[in-house]
Amino acid sequence: MIRIVVSLLLVVACGQLVACNTVRGVGQDIESAGDAIQRSTH
Repeated sequence: MIRIVVSLLLVVACGQLVACNTVRGVGQDIESAGDAIQRSTH
């Protein structure tokens, strides 16, 4: 189950990276994706 959640989060994160226009935005997207993964594992 956790594998599915993490996989879905990675797909969403990749979509966010594609949609991002600035380097600063990429950093924020990566940070929010990491936070989401941490929350899903607890």
